[in-house]
Amino acid sequence: MKLAFFEVDSLDQKIYINAFPQDEVIFFDGELINNVPLAARDADVISIFVCSRITAEVLKQFSRLKFIAQRATGYDNIDIDAAIKYGIQVASVPDYAVQTVAEYVFALLLCLSRKIYDAYYRLRHEHYFSHKNLQGFDLYKKKLGVVGTGNIGKKVIGIAQGFEMEVIAYDIFPDHKYAHLMKFSYCSFEDLLSQSDIITFHVPLNKVTHYMLNKKNISLVKKGAYIINTARGGVIETDALVEALDKNIIAGAALDVLEEECFTRDPLSLLIDNSPEKNELKAVLENHYLINHPKVIVTPHNAFNSYEAMRRLIFNTIENIIAWQKGKPINLVLKR
Repeated sequence: MKLAFFEVDSLDQKIYINAFPQDEVIFFDGELINNVPLAARDADVISIFVCSRITAEVLKQFSRLKFIAQRATGYDNIDIDAAIKYGIQVASVPDYAVQTVAEYVFALLLCLSRKIYDAYYRLRHEHYFSHKNLQGFDLYKKKLGVVGTGNIGKKVIGIAQGFEMEVIAYDIFPDHKYAHLMKFSYCSFEDLLSQSDIITFHVPLNKVTHYMLNKKNISLVKKGAYIINTARGGVIETDALVEALDKNIIAGAALDVLEEECFTRDPLSLLIDNSPEKNELKAVLENHYLINHPKVIVTPHNAFNSYEAMRRLIFNTIENIIAWQKGKPINLVLKR
Protein backbone atom coordinates (compact mmCIF):
# COMPACT_ATOMS: atom_id res chain seq x y z
CA MET A 1 0.00 0.00 0.00
CA LYS A 2 0.96 3.62 -0.42
CA LEU A 3 0.71 5.84 2.65
CA ALA A 4 1.02 9.63 2.45
CA PHE A 5 1.62 11.63 5.62
CA PHE A 6 1.14 15.39 5.82
CA GLU A 7 2.40 17.81 8.51
CA VAL A 8 4.78 15.29 10.09
CA ASP A 9 7.86 16.45 11.96
CA SER A 10 11.04 15.11 10.36
CA LEU A 11 12.07 13.54 13.67
CA ASP A 12 8.92 11.41 13.69
CA GLN A 13 9.11 10.18 10.11
CA LYS A 14 11.38 7.25 10.95
CA ILE A 15 8.80 5.90 13.41
CA TYR A 16 6.17 5.73 10.67
CA ILE A 17 8.62 4.20 8.18
CA ASN A 18 9.58 1.48 10.67
CA ALA A 19 5.91 0.80 11.45
CA PHE A 20 5.09 0.02 7.80
CA PRO A 21 8.12 -1.81 6.37
CA GLN A 22 6.09 -3.50 3.62
CA ASP A 23 4.42 -0.30 2.43
CA GLU A 24 5.49 2.75 0.46
CA VAL A 25 5.51 5.67 2.90
CA ILE A 26 5.90 9.27 1.72
CA PHE A 27 5.87 12.56 3.61
CA PHE A 28 4.92 16.15 2.89
CA ASP A 29 5.98 19.02 5.15
CA GLY A 30 2.93 21.17 4.57
CA GLU A 31 -0.77 20.68 5.09
CA LEU A 32 -3.16 19.35 2.46
CA ILE A 33 -5.60 22.08 1.48
CA ASN A 34 -6.58 22.51 -2.18
CA ASN A 35 -4.18 20.78 -4.52
CA VAL A 36 -3.08 17.23 -3.82
CA PRO A 37 0.61 16.69 -4.69
CA LEU A 38 1.02 14.44 -7.71
CA ALA A 39 3.06 11.93 -5.71
CA ALA A 40 0.17 11.48 -3.26
CA ARG A 41 -2.73 11.13 -5.70
CA ASP A 42 -2.47 7.33 -5.88
CA ALA A 43 -2.18 6.88 -2.11
CA ASP A 44 -4.35 4.24 -0.44
CA VAL A 45 -4.05 5.97 2.94
CA ILE A 46 -3.42 9.57 3.94
CA SER A 47 -2.69 10.86 7.42
CA ILE A 48 -3.31 14.52 8.20
CA PHE A 49 -3.30 17.04 11.05
CA VAL A 50 -5.67 19.87 11.91
CA CYS A 51 -4.55 22.45 9.33
CA SER A 52 -5.31 20.19 6.38
CA ARG A 53 -8.73 20.67 4.81
CA ILE A 54 -10.27 17.61 3.21
CA THR A 55 -13.14 18.75 1.03
CA ALA A 56 -15.04 16.93 -1.70
CA GLU A 57 -12.84 18.73 -4.26
CA VAL A 58 -9.70 17.42 -2.55
CA LEU A 59 -11.07 13.86 -2.38
CA LYS A 60 -11.82 13.89 -6.12
CA GLN A 61 -8.10 14.24 -6.82
CA PHE A 62 -7.27 10.84 -5.31
CA SER A 63 -7.52 7.80 -7.56
CA ARG A 64 -7.60 5.01 -4.94
CA LEU A 65 -7.84 6.58 -1.48
CA LYS A 66 -9.73 4.39 0.99
CA PHE A 67 -8.66 5.55 4.47
CA ILE A 68 -7.91 8.84 6.22
CA ALA A 69 -6.01 8.70 9.51
CA GLN A 70 -6.71 11.98 11.28
CA ARG A 71 -3.96 12.71 13.81
CA ALA A 72 -6.27 14.58 16.19
CA THR A 73 -9.36 14.13 18.31
CA GLY A 74 -11.50 16.57 16.33
CA TYR A 75 -12.25 16.11 12.64
CA ASP A 76 -14.08 19.28 11.66
CA ASN A 77 -11.49 19.82 8.92
CA ILE A 78 -12.77 16.77 7.03
CA ASP A 79 -15.97 16.60 4.98
CA ILE A 80 -17.18 13.31 6.42
CA ASP A 81 -20.26 13.19 4.20
CA ALA A 82 -18.07 13.47 1.10
CA ALA A 83 -15.71 10.79 2.42
CA ILE A 84 -18.64 8.43 2.96
CA LYS A 85 -19.89 9.20 -0.56
CA TYR A 86 -16.52 8.18 -2.01
CA GLY A 87 -16.29 5.06 0.15
CA ILE A 88 -13.44 6.44 2.26
CA GLN A 89 -13.26 5.57 5.95
CA VAL A 90 -11.98 8.09 8.49
CA ALA A 91 -10.47 7.41 11.91
CA SER A 92 -9.44 9.85 14.61
CA VAL A 93 -7.41 9.59 17.82
CA PRO A 94 -9.96 10.33 20.53
CA ASP A 95 -8.18 10.11 23.89
CA TYR A 96 -4.48 10.79 23.40
CA ALA A 97 -4.38 14.23 25.10
CA VAL A 98 -7.10 14.24 27.75
CA GLN A 99 -4.84 14.88 30.75
CA THR A 100 -2.53 17.03 28.65
CA VAL A 101 -5.20 19.50 27.54
CA ALA A 102 -6.82 19.63 30.97
CA GLU A 103 -3.51 20.58 32.57
CA TYR A 104 -3.00 23.26 29.93
CA VAL A 105 -6.36 24.81 30.77
CA PHE A 106 -5.07 25.54 34.25
CA ALA A 107 -1.75 26.78 32.93
CA LEU A 108 -3.71 29.36 30.95
CA LEU A 109 -6.06 30.10 33.83
CA LEU A 110 -3.20 30.71 36.26
CA CYS A 111 -1.51 32.99 33.74
CA LEU A 112 -4.72 35.02 33.66
CA SER A 113 -5.52 34.94 37.36
CA ARG A 114 -2.02 35.81 38.56
CA LYS A 115 -0.88 37.94 35.61
CA ILE A 116 2.14 35.71 35.13
CA TYR A 117 2.84 36.77 31.55
CA ASP A 118 2.60 40.47 32.47
CA ALA A 119 5.01 39.96 35.36
CA TYR A 120 7.46 38.05 33.17
CA TYR A 121 7.27 40.59 30.36
CA ARG A 122 7.87 43.48 32.78
CA LEU A 123 11.03 41.90 34.15
CA ARG A 124 12.36 40.47 30.90
CA HIS A 125 11.70 43.41 28.59
CA GLU A 126 11.29 46.43 30.85
CA HIS A 127 13.77 45.41 33.58
CA TYR A 128 11.32 46.70 36.18
CA PHE A 129 11.26 44.63 39.39
CA SER A 130 7.94 45.59 40.95
CA HIS A 131 4.57 44.00 41.65
CA LYS A 132 2.69 47.28 41.13
CA ASN A 133 -0.53 46.76 39.11
CA LEU A 134 0.03 43.00 39.05
CA GLN A 135 -2.56 42.02 41.64
CA GLY A 136 -4.42 38.89 40.60
CA PHE A 137 -7.18 36.78 42.13
CA ASP A 138 -7.51 33.39 43.84
CA LEU A 139 -9.14 30.42 42.14
CA TYR A 140 -10.38 29.27 45.55
CA LYS A 141 -14.20 29.43 45.71
CA LYS A 142 -14.47 30.88 42.19
CA LYS A 143 -17.21 29.41 40.02
CA LEU A 144 -15.91 27.53 36.98
CA GLY A 145 -18.35 26.93 34.14
CA VAL A 146 -17.37 23.86 32.10
CA VAL A 147 -18.97 23.68 28.66
CA GLY A 148 -18.83 20.05 27.60
CA THR A 149 -18.25 17.20 30.04
CA GLY A 150 -16.59 14.64 27.84
CA ASN A 151 -13.24 13.16 28.78
CA ILE A 152 -11.37 16.48 28.86
CA GLY A 153 -14.18 18.38 30.55
CA LYS A 154 -14.36 15.77 33.30
CA LYS A 155 -10.62 15.92 33.84
CA VAL A 156 -10.84 19.72 34.11
CA ILE A 157 -13.55 19.33 36.76
CA GLY A 158 -11.31 17.01 38.76
CA ILE A 159 -8.41 19.45 38.68
CA ALA A 160 -10.71 22.35 39.58
CA GLN A 161 -11.74 20.55 42.73
CA GLY A 162 -8.11 20.43 43.75
CA PHE A 163 -8.21 24.24 43.74
CA GLU A 164 -11.49 24.07 45.72
CA MET A 165 -13.41 25.82 42.98
CA GLU A 166 -17.17 25.56 42.62
CA VAL A 167 -18.10 23.88 39.34
CA ILE A 168 -21.19 24.11 37.16
CA ALA A 169 -21.45 22.51 33.74
CA TYR A 170 -23.44 22.39 30.54
CA ASP A 171 -23.71 19.42 28.19
CA ILE A 172 -26.44 18.30 25.81
CA PHE A 173 -25.90 14.80 27.24
CA PRO A 174 -25.36 15.42 30.96
CA ASP A 175 -23.70 12.68 33.02
CA HIS A 176 -25.72 12.97 36.21
CA LYS A 177 -24.00 10.04 37.91
CA TYR A 178 -20.63 11.69 37.43
CA ALA A 179 -22.05 15.01 38.62
CA HIS A 180 -23.28 13.38 41.83
CA LEU A 181 -19.93 11.65 42.35
CA MET A 182 -17.91 14.84 41.78
CA LYS A 183 -20.39 17.15 43.52
CA PHE A 184 -21.08 19.60 40.71
CA SER A 185 -24.32 20.60 39.03
CA TYR A 186 -25.56 20.90 35.46
CA CYS A 187 -27.43 23.97 34.28
CA SER A 188 -28.56 25.60 31.05
CA PHE A 189 -25.96 27.25 28.83
CA GLU A 190 -27.52 30.65 29.53
CA ASP A 191 -27.30 30.13 33.30
CA LEU A 192 -23.71 28.98 32.99
CA LEU A 193 -22.82 32.18 31.13
CA SER A 194 -24.48 34.40 33.71
CA GLN A 195 -23.14 32.64 36.81
CA SER A 196 -19.55 31.65 36.00
CA ASP A 197 -16.44 33.57 36.99
CA ILE A 198 -14.47 31.54 34.44
CA ILE A 199 -15.93 29.75 31.40
CA THR A 200 -13.94 26.99 29.69
CA PHE A 201 -14.97 25.23 26.46
CA HIS A 202 -14.52 21.49 25.83
CA VAL A 203 -16.84 20.61 22.95
CA PRO A 204 -16.18 19.39 19.39
CA LEU A 205 -16.87 21.76 16.53
CA ASN A 206 -19.98 20.78 14.61
CA LYS A 207 -23.24 22.30 13.38
CA VAL A 208 -24.63 22.45 16.92
CA THR A 209 -21.58 23.96 18.63
CA HIS A 210 -20.52 26.37 15.88
CA TYR A 211 -20.70 29.89 17.37
CA MET A 212 -22.40 28.60 20.51
CA LEU A 213 -21.03 31.74 22.17
CA ASN A 214 -22.07 34.54 19.85
CA LYS A 215 -23.09 38.17 19.54
CA LYS A 216 -26.66 37.34 20.60
CA ASN A 217 -25.78 35.67 23.89
CA ILE A 218 -22.41 37.06 24.94
CA SER A 219 -24.16 39.89 26.79
CA LEU A 220 -25.39 37.20 29.22
CA VAL A 221 -21.83 36.55 30.41
CA LYS A 222 -21.25 37.65 33.99
CA LYS A 223 -19.49 41.00 33.96
CA GLY A 224 -15.82 40.55 34.72
CA ALA A 225 -15.72 36.85 33.80
CA TYR A 226 -12.83 35.20 31.95
CA ILE A 227 -13.10 32.89 28.93
CA ILE A 228 -10.81 29.99 28.11
CA ASN A 229 -10.94 28.05 24.84
CA THR A 230 -8.79 25.01 24.12
CA ALA A 231 -11.45 23.28 21.99
CA ARG A 232 -11.90 24.77 18.51
CA GLY A 233 -11.89 28.41 17.47
CA GLY A 234 -15.25 28.14 15.77
CA VAL A 235 -17.20 27.46 18.97
CA ILE A 236 -16.83 31.18 19.78
CA GLU A 237 -17.80 33.89 17.30
CA THR A 238 -14.72 36.10 17.06
CA ASP A 239 -16.89 39.18 16.48
CA ALA A 240 -18.59 38.53 19.80
CA LEU A 241 -15.34 38.09 21.67
CA VAL A 242 -13.91 41.32 20.28
CA GLU A 243 -17.10 43.15 21.20
CA ALA A 244 -17.10 41.69 24.73
CA LEU A 245 -13.54 42.91 25.27
CA ASP A 246 -14.29 46.37 23.87
CA LYS A 247 -17.39 46.76 26.04
CA ASN A 248 -15.70 45.32 29.16
CA ILE A 249 -18.24 42.52 29.36
CA ILE A 250 -15.37 40.12 30.04
CA ALA A 251 -12.19 40.83 31.96
CA GLY A 252 -9.99 38.73 29.70
CA ALA A 253 -9.53 35.55 27.71
CA ALA A 254 -7.02 32.78 27.16
CA LEU A 255 -7.25 31.16 23.74
CA ASP A 256 -5.29 28.22 22.41
CA VAL A 257 -7.48 28.06 19.31
CA LEU A 258 -8.76 30.69 16.90
CA GLU A 259 -11.05 30.88 13.91
CA GLU A 260 -9.07 30.36 10.68
CA GLU A 261 -6.02 29.79 12.85
CA CYS A 262 -4.03 28.04 10.15
CA PHE A 263 -4.29 31.12 7.92
CA THR A 264 -3.40 33.27 10.93
CA ARG A 265 -0.17 31.31 11.20
CA ASP A 266 0.54 31.92 7.52
CA PRO A 267 -1.71 34.74 6.23
CA LEU A 268 -0.09 34.68 2.80
CA SER A 269 -1.43 31.16 2.21
CA LEU A 270 -4.96 32.56 2.40
CA LEU A 271 -4.21 34.66 -0.65
CA ILE A 272 -2.06 32.16 -2.54
CA ASP A 273 -3.92 28.90 -2.02
CA ASN A 274 -7.52 30.09 -1.82
CA SER A 275 -9.93 32.52 -3.30
CA PRO A 276 -10.28 34.16 0.08
CA GLU A 277 -13.75 34.78 1.40
CA LYS A 278 -14.59 38.00 3.21
CA ASN A 279 -15.33 36.19 6.48
CA GLU A 280 -11.96 34.38 6.37
CA LEU A 281 -10.02 37.61 5.87
CA LYS A 282 -12.05 39.27 8.62
CA ALA A 283 -11.33 36.41 11.03
CA VAL A 284 -7.59 36.64 10.39
CA LEU A 285 -7.61 40.39 11.07
CA GLU A 286 -9.60 39.89 14.25
CA ASN A 287 -7.25 37.13 15.35
CA HIS A 288 -4.32 39.52 15.13
CA TYR A 289 -6.34 42.02 17.15
CA LEU A 290 -6.81 39.37 19.87
CA ILE A 291 -3.16 38.34 19.77
CA ASN A 292 -2.12 41.91 20.51
CA HIS A 293 -4.86 42.66 23.05
CA PRO A 294 -3.51 43.35 26.57
CA LYS A 295 -6.31 41.33 28.21
CA VAL A 296 -5.89 38.26 26.03
CA ILE A 297 -3.39 35.41 26.07
CA VAL A 298 -3.16 33.51 22.78
CA THR A 299 -1.10 30.35 22.26
CA PRO A 300 -0.67 28.55 18.92
CA HIS A 301 -2.90 25.47 19.33
CA ASN A 302 -0.39 24.02 21.76
CA ALA A 303 -2.56 22.45 24.49
CA PHE A 304 -2.10 18.92 23.12
CA ASN A 305 1.65 19.26 22.71
CA SER A 306 3.37 17.33 25.46
CA TYR A 307 5.98 14.65 24.87
CA GLU A 308 3.72 11.96 26.29
CA ALA A 309 0.67 13.03 24.29
CA MET A 310 2.62 13.14 21.05
CA ARG A 311 3.95 9.63 21.62
CA ARG A 312 0.37 8.44 22.16
CA LEU A 313 -0.76 10.32 19.05
CA ILE A 314 1.86 8.71 16.84
CA PHE A 315 1.36 5.15 18.07
CA ASN A 316 -2.45 5.41 18.16
CA THR A 317 -2.37 6.65 14.56
CA ILE A 318 -0.23 3.66 13.63
CA GLU A 319 -2.70 1.36 15.42
CA ASN A 320 -5.59 2.92 13.49
CA ILE A 321 -3.88 2.34 10.14
CA ILE A 322 -2.81 -1.23 10.95
CA ALA A 323 -6.29 -2.12 12.20
CA TRP A 324 -7.78 -0.78 8.95
CA GLN A 325 -5.24 -2.73 6.87
CA LYS A 326 -6.30 -5.91 8.70
CA GLY A 327 -9.95 -5.21 7.92
CA LYS A 328 -10.84 -4.49 11.55
CA PRO A 329 -10.90 -0.66 11.69
CA ILE A 330 -11.04 1.15 15.04
CA ASN A 331 -11.88 4.69 16.12
CA LEU A 332 -13.92 5.27 12.97
CA VAL A 333 -15.75 8.56 12.44
CA LEU A 334 -19.19 7.61 11.18
CA LYS A 335 -20.70 11.04 10.73
CA ARG A 336 -19.91 14.72 11.20
